[in-house]
Amino acid sequence: MTKNIAIIGASGYTGAELIRLIATHPDLEIAALAANSKAGQRMDQVFPHLRHLDLPKLVTWEEIDFSAIDLCFCALPHKTSQEVIRELPKHLKIVDLSADFRLRDPEAYAKWYGNPHAATEMQKEAVYGLTEFYRDEITAARLVAGTGCNAATGQYMIRPLISAGVIGLDDIILDLKCGVSGAGRSLKENLLHAELSEGTNAYSVGGTHRHLGEFDQEFSTLAGRDVRVQFTPHLLPMNRGILATAYVTGAPDEVHGALCDAYADEPFIIPLPFGETPSTHHVRGSNFCHVGVTGDRIGGRSIVVAALDNLTKGSSGQALQNANLMLGLPETQGLMLAPCFP
Repeated sequence: MTKNIAIIGASGYTGAELIRLIATHPDLEIAALAANSKAGQRMDQVFPHLRHLDLPKLVTWEEIDFSAIDLCFCALPHKTSQEVIRELPKHLKIVDLSADFRLRDPEAYAKWYGNPHAATEMQKEAVYGLTEFYRDEITAARLVAGTGCNAATGQYMIRPLISAGVIGLDDIILDLKCGVSGAGRSLKENLLHAELSEGTNAYSVGGTHRHLGEFDQEFSTLAGRDVRVQFTPHLLPMNRGILATAYVTGAPDEVHGALCDAYADEPFIIPLPFGETPSTHHVRGSNFCHVGVTGDRIGGRSIVVAALDNLTKGSSGQALQNANLMLGLPETQGLMLAPCFP
C-alpha cells in the first residue's frame, strides 16, 4: 500500500534531495510540499532539475491536511523546526532533519545552539537517527532526529572501535572536509563563488562546532565514561561530499577487523580492503559510506578514512532509510542507486 509523504522545507537542498530519492521509491508518494517563503510556486521554478516530476505546488505548512499523511519529513533550520513540529498532529510520524531533537539533554542543546529548547517533552520522545546503531528504536519511533552529516561520518568511523575496545579514548583526532552544500542554501557572503573557490579553510576551530555535542553524547554513552574528541572541520570548494580522517591509537589490523565485523551485514557502510582509502567521488549522490584503514609509520597508531555524500547518507538518504523502517518498508527501498561518477 502506497504511503503518503509530506515534506516541510522543500525549497532547501535536503528537501530537494528527498524529492529526488522518493521519486523512484515504489511505495511512497509525495502528497504535499511546504516552503513558506516560496508558497504558491511550482517546484520546477525552485529546482529546475525536478521539472520532469509531477509534484504538488508549494504551500505553507499550515495549509497541509495531515489527516491523509503517513509520514512527514521536516527539513527546516534548527529552532524553526521544533516550533513547527510541536504544532503537528500527534498521530503523525516525523523524521526531522534539523538539529533540534538530536541532543537528549536540554542544557546541552542550549549550550551548542544558543537558545532554550521549546519542545522538551518531544525531545525526550525523539530517537537518534543513526540507523545502523538505533535500528530497533527507529522502527518503533514516532519522531526520529536525523544526525548531523559530520557527526554521522565520524561515528561510522569510531563507534565500532569504541565498542570493540581496540583504540585509546583520550587521543582521538578527527579531521574533516565538507562540501559547501553542508552549509545550506541561504545566502552567505563567505560562500560566494569569488570567496570560496580556489581555496579552503578550517572553521569552528578549537572545539566550537555544534556537532561536537553529538560526538560527546554518543561516544560517552557508548564508552560508559567521558569521551572528548579533537575535531576540526574544513570547508572545501566542492558541492557535495565529506572526507574525514581519524587518527587513533590502536593496532591497524584490529581497527580494520572491528570495522569489518561491525558492518559485515550492513547494506550501506562498506569497509574497504586494508590499506585502501576512499574518495568522495566514489559515493557521490548515493547512500553509501566507504571506510578505509591503514597503519601509520608510528607503531600502534591507525588512520581511518571515511567518505559519504553529506546530502544523501549524511542527511536525506539517512532520513529516507529511517522512514522506511518507521513505515514497515524494506530499509533499502529507494536507496540502492549507484553513485554518480565521474
